[in-house]
Amino acid sequence: MRQDLHDIQHIGQAIKDLLKQYHLKPKFDEASVVASWEKMVGKPIAKRTKKIYVRNKVLFIELDSPAMKSDLSFHKNHLLKAIEAEFGKEVLKEIVLM
Repeated sequence: MRQDLHDIQHIGQAIKDLLKQYHLKPKFDEASVVASWEKMVGKPIAKRTKKIYVRNKVLFIELDSPAMKSDLSFHKNHLLKAIEAEFGKEVLKEIVLM
């Protein structure tokens, strides 16, 4: 049996559709942001990050150094824009440094 080419869907799109259908896309996107942390900020900052998680579209970042927290606070807006560019505007609305 030959399947019509219009019925074939790219696997990536099929996964996206499945996540959307089961309302899992927001959690998947949040997990992707956390998993991409080192790639986004580099090893030096990632190594100084004690804890990172997303709750209610807010990215919480706990750093092991007040100096690192101060430095990163100057780049918060740039970091948020980079995350929006990579994952979309609906994933995060704010970053909180601890």
